[in-house]
Amino acid sequence: MPADTDVRPAREDVRARAAVAAMFFTNGALIANLIPRYPEIKAELGMGNSAYGLAVAAFPAGAIVAGLAAGVLVRRFGSARVAVVSTVLAGLGVIAAGLAPVTLAFAAAGFVAGAMDSITDVAQNAHGLRVQRRYGRSIINSFHAVWSIGAVTGGAMSAGAIALGIDRAPHLIGAVALLAVVALLALRFSLPGPEDAEQPEPVAAAEGAGRFASAGRVVPVLAALVLIATAGTLVEDAGNSWAAIYLGGLGAPAALAASGYIALVGTQFIGRISGDRLVDRFGQRTVARAGGIVVAVGFGLALALPTVPGTVVGFAAAGLGVATLVPAAMHEADELPGLRPGTGLTVVSWLMRLGFLLSPPVVGLIADASSLRLGLVVVPIAGVLVVLLAGVLKQERASA
Repeated sequence: MPADTDVRPAREDVRARAAVAAMFFTNGALIANLIPRYPEIKAELGMGNSAYGLAVAAFPAGAIVAGLAAGVLVRRFGSARVAVVSTVLAGLGVIAAGLAPVTLAFAAAGFVAGAMDSITDVAQNAHGLRVQRRYGRSIINSFHAVWSIGAVTGGAMSAGAIALGIDRAPHLIGAVALLAVVALLALRFSLPGPEDAEQPEPVAAAEGAGRFASAGRVVPVLAALVLIATAGTLVEDAGNSWAAIYLGGLGAPAALAASGYIALVGTQFIGRISGDRLVDRFGQRTVARAGGIVVAVGFGLALALPTVPGTVVGFAAAGLGVATLVPAAMHEADELPGLRPGTGLTVVSWLMRLGFLLSPPVVGLIADASSLRLGLVVVPIAGVLVVLLAGVLKQERASA
């Protein structure tokens, strides 16, 4: 049923929406404070590209190991509480990774931070979907847009600390403490009651059954959605793990090298803040395919013509192109007929982190064997993959 967008939300719903936005903001800003510090950590610990790629992969490895526990924790303790507690624990992991004396300690701290981050991701999305049901219209892209604001803010905080010559210890401890306070304040204004309080009666199965008539088709469709989300995370990881290092190799100073990551998450925010309107007007399938083309062409040109300004623009194009992919895959998976409520969302949220797990070591191995420029070809390849698989997404106007 189409949502009635003229209904004014209740005051507690507005507060809850702000609380969820704060959760997404802190989640985006936490890791982003550490990422621009990667080049100096890599240099201080004497890591080669392959060792660095494997060490960074500990973050998504922790996420994959812990991801399936998120659903159990949410059902037992509540999505808001789980999101905030795991945010604080992820912050402690970020501090430990930033101050690690050896590569193994860096990887171990990253494993813990990644595990907590995956739990935060599922919990904050679950609470955001509770708020969305109360609003009666789609607002999930706006939360992911706020995550991008948090990532830009965190990256800018880190770049500023580097430019001012602030050591990692005071920078990371101060940033984590501040963000933890924001997350704890958000908990006060989250929705009360059980997690299924806003769940509608199961009336939508018959409406969606026409798209995927048999249960046998649900599995390949879900697999395609996982690949779409994974392509999005793979492109994000290129900015997370390699943007600063690649730009440094092109001659950019340390503070400027952080601009590649900031450009990616900045344009990702622009794409997400406008994502709901674009999807309503053109359909999710068209938006995703256009995004895949932007990634493939924009970043492909940046690799073909390597300059510092051109590479920053390439990362910006990549961020814009993948802006709506993860929210789209999550939303589509959550509405697949024949699956229990929340099953599709959990599967996509868990398995999409394969992009974060596989990208660093693969790119690192290619970089050591040839060049980092060649390793980053995985980004335009991911864009092409999205174009090919976007047919599983809705083309009609999205409903709440």
